[in-house]
Amino acid sequence: MAELSETYACAPSTERGRGILISGDLKSNSIIYCNGRSVIIRYLDKPLEVSIYGEHAYQVTVARFSPNGEWIASADVAGNVRIWGVHNEHVLKNEFRVLSGRIDDLQWSPDCQRIVASGDGKGKSFVRAFMWDSGTNVGEFDGHSRRVLSCAFKPTRPFRIVTCGEDFLVNFYEGPPFKFKLSHREHSNFVNCVRFSPDGSKFITVSSDKKGLVYDGKTGDKIGEFSAEDGHKGSIYALSWSPDGKEVLTVSADKSAKVWEITEDGNGKVKKTLACPGSGGVEDMLVGCLWQNDHLVTVSLGGTISLYSASDLDKPPVSFSGHIKNVNALAVLHGSEKVILSSSYDGVIVKWIQGIGYSGKLETKGHAQIKCFSATEEEIVTSGFDNTVRKIPLVEDQCGDAELIDVGSQPQDLSILSPEFALVSTDSGVVILNGTKVVSTVNLGYSVTASAVAPDGSEAVLGGQDGKLRIYSISGDTLTEEAVLEKHRGAISVIRYSPDASMFASADLNREAVVWDRVSREVKLKNMLYHTARINCLAWSPDNTMVATGSLDTCVIIYDISKPASSRITIKGAHLGGVYGLAFTDECSIVSSGEDACVRVWKITPQ
Repeated sequence: MAELSETYACAPSTERGRGILISGDLKSNSIIYCNGRSVIIRYLDKPLEVSIYGEHAYQVTVARFSPNGEWIASADVAGNVRIWGVHNEHVLKNEFRVLSGRIDDLQWSPDCQRIVASGDGKGKSFVRAFMWDSGTNVGEFDGHSRRVLSCAFKPTRPFRIVTCGEDFLVNFYEGPPFKFKLSHREHSNFVNCVRFSPDGSKFITVSSDKKGLVYDGKTGDKIGEFSAEDGHKGSIYALSWSPDGKEVLTVSADKSAKVWEITEDGNGKVKKTLACPGSGGVEDMLVGCLWQNDHLVTVSLGGTISLYSASDLDKPPVSFSGHIKNVNALAVLHGSEKVILSSSYDGVIVKWIQGIGYSGKLETKGHAQIKCFSATEEEIVTSGFDNTVRKIPLVEDQCGDAELIDVGSQPQDLSILSPEFALVSTDSGVVILNGTKVVSTVNLGYSVTASAVAPDGSEAVLGGQDGKLRIYSISGDTLTEEAVLEKHRGAISVIRYSPDASMFASADLNREAVVWDRVSREVKLKNMLYHTARINCLAWSPDNTMVATGSLDTCVIIYDISKPASSRITIKGAHLGGVYGLAFTDECSIVSSGEDACVRVWKITPQ
């Protein structure tokens, strides 16, 4: 059997020029955010403990805990709201189609009876409030002409709802049932976020016009504004109140976070500008924030989450991050610590340490999109959709300057033997590299979709679009065909030699894997046909006893070479959207990665 031991969570999905609204639960000290179709719950005190909800059919935009911490409401780009349990395997309570377009914000009423959601819709329906158990409407929300970016529910009686959005308006509604009361047009640009203070006495709006305005929570009248002195120099995307309602945290496109003191008369002045980590690039713009217990949480455009201490604002923040897009390859470096390197489709390489988690992003000015990825203790080798291979030296866990090698056509696979020898498979054959030089381009007359070089460098196995495996002996930069193996019924997707080089395994797009004996070239383990979709990746255990496959069907299957394929271990639903990376860290631990942008470590107990 296999059980999950660690999850290295994805970072929040972000979008340039738009804030994200994250929320949390005070009792469990957890935060909640969205990435793709997943809702991620992270516990700030336990970074390796992550809970993921993946039942939405569309991209999720916002999620919030109910005030009692028992339920979560999450919304997506198609206008659906799902209400599900925090515990009991996230049991679904209800699902409602709330708006006809994307939902940007939602909030619970303090008594957990109602939910208000805002976003994009047809006609003038940009906001809707409804009963959480029946979906019945509880008001009419006129007054907006464009997308409503944020909404807030007054946390004390008498109930009020405030909305704001792309028409520069801040609208105030009384109820229930809720009716339009008044409107403000004090902002001169998009109003990105509105939030009530914990006692409901005030609410604040922040805007792309760099202003923050303060209003009376009961009447909706404007009573003050943030001081321009030391204020933000860019769009303010989000705000969050302190638990005592005396201070506010804001984040901005100017890459800074500020703590404001809100005076009795309703004005705000800067108490502290928080020094934000990062190199000052576009990815360091801050797009989301949350004040939770003693944590000040900020989120950058690049997906980095920073935790500051509210009781010691001078203390440097703790930062962690992850991938935002599909993690398509993994490599394990066996040193004093088990280092896992993962690369995602968008060109990001992240370093993790087993047992600790996030350890940093490796700065590589490389491909916009990585297709193939391999790593040793000395260097990282990547190929992209730009017809190049990059060799990046690793010096004390930092990336040196990449050396660029143009291989003439798009690489399909990479096989690295040593810094001196690498085999790159392409649509028409293979390219042999010696260091950073192309020493030979071999046109084989067929499309090579996967390749592997034996650890001793004497032979290579190439897999083709036609499903055949061809074995070549290698002499210098010359390949000589020795044998053709026919067993697969689909294009070959991956080939890997066992660590002791006595066997190799291959897999195809027709969901079958095969283990071969290297000397006799006979099938050693057959009938490995238990996936329901194409196989994307394959890995051997260090002791050569197990081989694992990962598939588009979201499963990882682990086979024991000494037993029939029917006595396999299956990890169902390992990654929402499919498994794309696999690597063993030792004889009883396997790492997987996938479409959901997460990396997971599983403990294997042989059956």
